[in-house]
Amino acid sequence: QVQLVESGGGLVQPGGSLRLSCAASGSIFRITYMAWYRQAPGKERELVARINNSGSTNSVDSVKGRFTISRDNAKNLVYLQMNSLKPEDTAVYYCNSRDKYALDYWGQGTQVTVSS
Repeated sequence: QVQLVESGGGLVQPGGSLRLSCAASGSIFRITYMAWYRQAPGKERELVARINNSGSTNSVDSVKGRFTISRDNAKNLVYLQMNSLKPEDTAVYYCNSRDKYALDYWGQGTQVTVSS
């Protein structure tokens, strides 16, 4: 089992920045990659960015150049730095991990609202 706890969401004006954090605990040695997803009202949950154990990353086109995923292995933390935020980035953001048995784990989610 892997436990994930997100933090760092909130209300920000368009053009502003936020950094989300995800703390992992439990059987973290089984994790193969960590990711951030988001779900806006009335929409399906979508992958935002992912980072594997080697540090390789990928992200959805809509956030490229604005969002950066990173990890601190010593602290078992994963971050999502979000810059130049837009109203369409408003969503609940979820931390995700997948282990070597292809099991997915999810955090409880953190709300990000971009509004003036």
